[in-house]
Amino acid sequence: MIALLRTYLRPYRGSLALVVVLLLIQAVGTLYLPDLNADIINKGIVAGNNDYIISTGALMLAVTLLLGIASILAVYWGAKASMGFGRDVRSAIFRKVESFAQVEVNQFGPASLITRNTNDVQQVQTVVFLALTVLISAPILGIGGIIMAIRQDVPLSGLLIVILPIMGLVIGIVMSRAIPLFRAMQVKLDRINQVMRETLSGVRVIRAFVRTDVEEARFDVANKDLFSTAIRVNRLFALMIPVMTGIVNLSLVAVMWFGAARVNSGEMPIGNLTAFLQYLMQILFAVLMAVIMFVFVPRAAVSAGRIQEVLQQELSVRDPENPVTPAPSDHPGLVEFRNVEFGYPGAEHPVLFGITFEARPGQTTAIVGSTGSGKSTLVNLIPRFYDATQGTVLIDGVDVRQMRQADVWSRLGVISQKAFLFSGTVASNLRYGDESATDEELWHALEIAQGKDFVEAMEGGLEAPVTQGGSNLSGGQRQRLAIARALVRRAEIYVFDDSFSALDFSTDARLRAALTKDLGEATVIIVAQRVGTIMKADRIIVLDAGRIVGSGTHTELLETNETYREIVYSQLSEAEAVA
Repeated sequence: MIALLRTYLRPYRGSLALVVVLLLIQAVGTLYLPDLNADIINKGIVAGNNDYIISTGALMLAVTLLLGIASILAVYWGAKASMGFGRDVRSAIFRKVESFAQVEVNQFGPASLITRNTNDVQQVQTVVFLALTVLISAPILGIGGIIMAIRQDVPLSGLLIVILPIMGLVIGIVMSRAIPLFRAMQVKLDRINQVMRETLSGVRVIRAFVRTDVEEARFDVANKDLFSTAIRVNRLFALMIPVMTGIVNLSLVAVMWFGAARVNSGEMPIGNLTAFLQYLMQILFAVLMAVIMFVFVPRAAVSAGRIQEVLQQELSVRDPENPVTPAPSDHPGLVEFRNVEFGYPGAEHPVLFGITFEARPGQTTAIVGSTGSGKSTLVNLIPRFYDATQGTVLIDGVDVRQMRQADVWSRLGVISQKAFLFSGTVASNLRYGDESATDEELWHALEIAQGKDFVEAMEGGLEAPVTQGGSNLSGGQRQRLAIARALVRRAEIYVFDDSFSALDFSTDARLRAALTKDLGEATVIIVAQRVGTIMKADRIIVLDAGRIVGSGTHTELLETNETYREIVYSQLSEAEAVA
């Protein structure tokens, strides 16, 4: 937690220094007021000196006014620094998560990453604010109050030797039990977010299988788990507050008892007893403020640790120290796989074995295979969503691991298996590929992607609204907009990861014909389940259990490769296959 505060509070050193000065003024003034009050009683009221009462009272009012101004300014600058700290930490987490490869995202989980960037940051931000308004002044008031109390009466101050250790013991016992519970609460909050996120994402599946009651029960389990832990924490602090209040009240009774005896014997002026009571209240108030901090600090410390885990996470995919840029070429876009092997982290066996092939510019390379054969995993190695565990993936003769990620991505137009659109408009989604694209270029891309007709029919055309995830569009419409978005980019390499599955046969055929005509010298890699989509590809790679078991044209593979024949004849008749 200290490292996190040191890093992200550094830009606010000026504000922090000002807050410290203001709180020092406030604390010193607060310690000074009981002394003035004692003087008014001893030298003014007891002595009957009205002029002294008026002059000292005016001084007390001036000090009080100064303390009020200092308090307002301290809270303002403290809030400004703490809110800025929260903003900077959230921004740092977001930027770090953006640099994560899929390995890191899977390691933490989307639900946990959301919790860490919201609830966890909020916990630490709250402690920063309390620290700047409470934690700085509390020790000053506590230590200063003890010193000033001793100045008023040394024998009576002996009560503090009994009171303070008892309060410290209570706080220590409660904190030792609370910290593990706070850590468990954050984990259980992650679980609630995970269940909620899965329910929202899979609401159609839940309703289709009539599993609403099951999901409600699953959420109740997670919710009650968090509830039970929170109850245990609150019971601890519910017990601590009356105990601390009891200690405070008993302390006041003890001071009044022994103090009255000393006043009665003439060993202590009545004004000093009044001041001692005020100092005792300041000391106990400082301890109670520390208790309030202890309520928040353990949970914030856990949250800070979770934030640091994200910020300090080593990236599995990163830019090289000395990046290499491919040499300029008349026909850029050559993709090569050389003896590539890949296994997911924690998996017992690799998913891909000995993958070697080329995808050339101006040609369409198709990848086909049964479900689970590794098709999507293979093409995910090109944009470095994952890095190969063995072998090399090259673009224009350069290993993608030796290139900047931005350079790799700038050469690619990737259309994933699941089309995702951002909230905004049709135009804003299409310009995600190229912010400077003109309306004419957008319409051209839509025409190729077979999306022009339905966009023209939407109210507003290119400015028609698109909701989050494209939920106001059909699956086929989302897929066509995703394809158009990639085409707007005018990339050297296009990767279609089963991007035609949501299209009907006629739309699929028209789109592929338009792509062939428009993409020209670009390298096209198509992953497909539908044989009709890849029959005319220049080269077809057949995968089976992570290995290449065939390579060639449709006609060649139909004659020589048993695995490809099984796939083809499972979808087409013999007449359709040779047509």
